[in-house]
Amino acid sequence: MTTPTIAANAYSALAKLHDVAAPAKGLTGAAAGGSFGDMLKGAMNSLTNSAKQSDMQTQAMAAGKANIVDVVTAVAETEVAIDTLVSVRDRVIHSYEEIMKMPI
Repeated sequence: MTTPTIAANAYSALAKLHDVAAPAKGLTGAAAGGSFGDMLKGAMNSLTNSAKQSDMQTQAMAAGKANIVDVVTAVAETEVAIDTLVSVRDRVIHSYEEIMKMPI
């Protein structure tokens, strides 16, 4: 179950990843010195950290040391992050296929 708050947190985390890659000059993308690959690598690292946090919360719940709300929130945030990353991947593949169809 995704909520607007969880989705907003996922987009906020992605925006923070983008802001870290951009220097104080306000440049974005390749002009900032960061590449799309670097941004994806950061998103993957963020997803990995989110999944680890979700696993730790689940294990703490099994041990009786965590609140069920915290566990559900951590799992839902990880789910939204995965859905977002899969959506980006699908869009990149679609764009690549469109580029390959273009006549030279």
